[in-house]
Amino acid sequence: MTTPVVSIAFHSGFGHTAVLAEAVRAGAAETGATVHLIEVDKITEEQWALLDASDAIVFGSPTYMGTASGAFHTFAEATSKRWFTHAWRDKLAAGFTNSGSKSGDKLHTLQFFGILAGQHGMHWVSLGLHPGWNTSEASENDLNRLGFFLGAGAQSNNDQGPEGVHKADTETAAHLGRRVAEQARVFAAGRAAL
Repeated sequence: MTTPVVSIAFHSGFGHTAVLAEAVRAGAAETGATVHLIEVDKITEEQWALLDASDAIVFGSPTYMGTASGAFHTFAEATSKRWFTHAWRDKLAAGFTNSGSKSGDKLHTLQFFGILAGQHGMHWVSLGLHPGWNTSEASENDLNRLGFFLGAGAQSNNDQGPEGVHKADTETAAHLGRRVAEQARVFAAGRAAL
């Protein structure tokens, strides 16, 4: 059985998204995957090579003004070198984001990630959870408490630092990491069986 390689390409402006990236890393690592955290605003040539060699890439960014951060957009534009050579074709992709508001137009950021993945010919892995916290007996501590399907959406209060990231959101991000790593293992086994 092959060990999947998962890379998390993320930007974190104030530390909240870094907490989520670490949760995605921990979830993927729980499955036995090899996992790399790559801060896209500090990316090196060696880290580009890690992305190229990964089975799955999970994109992460805060949502600022209704989309991914400027630093993440700069990274996305730089991936065009990979687009020209189809370097990321048939890799798995997923995404997560955070904003101060419950909605905060996070869906647009997740859609941006999905389109980026689609342009690269990647296969998108959704969150795979029903929404939580949507009945009178539910709780804000439910997984997927904000009800996103495309990826993991988190909310952190503007007046709190990284320590204020909601525990349910970090657990949801960890779930995403496990799901991506498990799907990468399935994909690798399928390729090996061909």
